Amino acid sequence: MTPPVPGAGPGTLPEDTVAPRNILFIGGTGVISAAAADRAVALGHRLTVLNRGQSSGRPVQEGAEVLHADVRDPAAVREVLGGREFDAVADFIAFTPDQARASMDLFRGRTGQYVFISSASAYQKPPTLLPILESTPLKNPFWQYSRNKIACEDLLFEAYRSEDFPVTVVRPSHTYDRTRIAMLGGWTDIHRMRTGEPVVVHGDGTSLWTVTHSRDFAKAFVGLLGRPQAVGESYTITSDEFLPWNQIYRLFARAAGVPEPELVHVASETIAAQNAGQIPELGPGLLGDRSHSVVFDNAKIKSLVPGYAASIPFADGAREIVQWHDAHPDLQVVNPKFMDLSDRLVRWARR
Repeated sequence: MTPPVPGAGPGTLPEDTVAPRNILFIGGTGVISAAAADRAVALGHRLTVLNRGQSSGRPVQEGAEVLHADVRDPAAVREVLGGREFDAVADFIAFTPDQARASMDLFRGRTGQYVFISSASAYQKPPTLLPILESTPLKNPFWQYSRNKIACEDLLFEAYRSEDFPVTVVRPSHTYDRTRIAMLGGWTDIHRMRTGEPVVVHGDGTSLWTVTHSRDFAKAFVGLLGRPQAVGESYTITSDEFLPWNQIYRLFARAAGVPEPELVHVASETIAAQNAGQIPELGPGLLGDRSHSVVFDNAKIKSLVPGYAASIPFADGAREIVQWHDAHPDLQVVNPKFMDLSDRLVRWARR
């Protein structure tokens, strides 16, 4: 029988008792990376986190070693890392081919696996077939962010083919924690619901969306680290729960104590046009991601991490988010630009 992993946290499953690995996270305090760091430490892995030391509101998990250097400064990174080598390096903050190339230069020869966090928004938009698989074409004509991620993947897989660079690509979709409100207006939409004002929902509210709690994502993600059979492969990691946007908004309303919110439906193209670039996420990010139905097949990640199952329903996640914001008044920020845009869109829809 495999002995328990030293330092494994409460609730650890028997199948999670694996040999400790030496892991480096570049980043480590974002929505998905912080949850993955918690998971890695709980399972007894030796985790080092490399970041700039700037506060994000999510402290680095106790038990992880923290090194401070800007990954965009290769000399500084080499100085703090010295001659260290790792079983896996997970890069959460590479967004462009130049950044991916610089990371390859830094970690070539010092890691058995380099995990690049891409994005499910890189998959074909609009999709021609659901569910989305890892074999779904990568093509997003709407959003430069997604095209940059695709270009990074192309660069990394070419390095895998030509020089055995040990890349694994992970494509998360909409992953949240208690700090992230999934609605277009964030807290402003909660405010509008509670004050009886109508809330704008893009499209007709029936397109399907997949939302994944970061703690669920972390279970699959950490299970990939240090796995030789994952090298040269890509994996989608999401929940198997997909909901229409109308239901997502109503779950937030219920969590906020509003039984019947007034939802006003406006075409995504109209929202983007009326926004005119004032709120960045309501442009290409809306047209190239949220406005399309996305349902994912997680069979591939489950075949490698058999214990993976996303177990947090979004109804619970929405309550967690609202309770967190209610307990932190400083986070209850009402965006006047989004208030004005919502009012204009409601008037437009009621013409």
